[in-house]
Amino acid sequence: MKKLIFLPLLLLVLATSLSCESKDPALLKVFVRSSSNQLVSGAKVIVIGDQQSNPATLEFVDTSYTNSSGFTVIDMNEYFDVSGKDNTTGYFDIIVKYNNKIATGYSRCRIHTTSVETIYLPN
Repeated sequence: MKKLIFLPLLLLVLATSLSCESKDPALLKVFVRSSSNQLVSGAKVIVIGDQQSNPATLEFVDTSYTNSSGFTVIDMNEYFDVSGKDNTTGYFDIIVKYNNKIATGYSRCRIHTTSVETIYLPN
């Protein structure tokens, strides 16, 4: 008798746990380092959607500055909320400006995932 009660309860718990969607945010974390490998605070980080990628990324531009620890976190949920359910990956160009120095990078971001990139400034 206990098995007859326990089995449906177990199936109900299993079904609800498998149907839950991941609610982790999509983030892009960009570290900026000098040519001597020191973390740089106050660097301007520009993230641009790469429309030439395959598959093409939708229009997206966001600007942020690195904090005192030398990194910035960009919320990519803004992009994925607009791009639709079928678009789970985006490709982005990263431009870093600090004083008179400019460096570039590239990143692939996925929904519900944190992507991490490190950009090195030239001498």
